Amino acid sequence: MLLRARQFEYVFPSRALLMGVVNVTPDSFSDGGQFFSTDRAVARALQLAAEGADFIDVGGESSRPGARPVPEEEELRRVIPVIEQLAGKLAIAISIDTIKPAVARAALRAGASVINDIAANRDDGEMWRVAAENGAGYVCTHMQGTPENMQKNPAYKNVVEEINEFFGGRLARLAACGVQAEQVVLDVGIGFGKRLEDNLQLIARLGAFTKWNRPLLLGASRKSFTGQVTGASLQDRLPASLACACWAAQQGAGIIRTHDVAATRQAVGMTRWLARGQIDA
Repeated sequence: MLLRARQFEYVFPSRALLMGVVNVTPDSFSDGGQFFSTDRAVARALQLAAEGADFIDVGGESSRPGARPVPEEEELRRVIPVIEQLAGKLAIAISIDTIKPAVARAALRAGASVINDIAANRDDGEMWRVAAENGAGYVCTHMQGTPENMQKNPAYKNVVEEINEFFGGRLARLAACGVQAEQVVLDVGIGFGKRLEDNLQLIARLGAFTKWNRPLLLGASRKSFTGQVTGASLQDRLPASLACACWAAQQGAGIIRTHDVAATRQAVGMTRWLARGQIDA
């Protein structure tokens, strides 16, 4: 299975690749404000790359529950200088975490190679045409609603079946807009319009989504459901996040999105060694 993202190519199955998170925001749930300046965001990205990240995911708009949209101009002001600097310093792919086609287009011009789109439930095809025209990787994420309202009353009859139906429909629409299957990554959208039981079932049954023969991305790092299960505060959710990452990698996840690259790399690598008798360099 091949993933193409502009000049980058990845062959799966392989060890789980790691996507390091850089939030250039004042209000993200996990690290709001820590990397809000361009210099600090760039330094954080370089640190994550040194720890073994395979992608750097740069976002300028919080997607935490209840978050309000950021004006396009402000989002561009936050992320474009960071991506421009990183593009000249990193040999790994840069991802832009945005729901705005204009921001995605500008980020690709600045040096990004992947669009991480939590709003793949959109009706308009402009974002998909941006991905098609640029040969960018595209992370197709399931979300019920929008960040502002997604956690108000999420409901499913069968969350696994419904998200599989969503992926089937999105892959068809992406193809109609010119996006090749080899550009697409699928993300079940942990925490994006999901109840606790939905999040747990999606991770437990992640293998049910391998039917599409596309890389699966899991983004569970530090999310609130881990605190609901363990009682851990935000600052103490690393062990639960690592457990999710290790389980997901064994269930077929190809990419793990994480705030803690070094710890995740070590934990997932050890799990793989135990399961298969080999360890990654």
